[in-house]
Amino acid sequence: MVSLDAIDRNIINRLQTGFPVSSRPYADAAEKLGISEGELISRIQNLLDNKILTRFGPLYRADRLGGDFSLVAIQVPSDRFDEVSDIVNSYPEVAHNYQRDNPFNMWFVLATESPERIQQVCDDIAQRTGLNVYNMPKLQEFFIELKLTV
Repeated sequence: MVSLDAIDRNIINRLQTGFPVSSRPYADAAEKLGISEGELISRIQNLLDNKILTRFGPLYRADRLGGDFSLVAIQVPSDRFDEVSDIVNSYPEVAHNYQRDNPFNMWFVLATESPERIQQVCDDIAQRTGLNVYNMPKLQEFFIELKLTV
């Protein structure tokens, strides 16, 4: 188990609310955190390597860029879960993939360059896996501003 020191906690807590857009964003963020640019980069990489963070990067709103996104579910036989997961994760449009303790045990988010691509990916996954793929497009959006303070 990796323990987080005060600097790691400060990095996680502060960078959830934004990251500078500048010619030296890591240097600018590091200055506000009271550490060097190199230390910030090293600590972020360490957090990723130790699976404290699963990703570090921007979140793009596909729908605001002319694309679309949708929540998708599949009922996957337990003995095929890894196989189907590999197929689903082979699509660059798969933004998140989660296993759930539910008859619909695989859930993922598709973020595509065009609205039409959502159904194309769903149909292709269904054809490749032989399973029903349930596309659940967003009807209404609610902003909850989730922040996980450590």
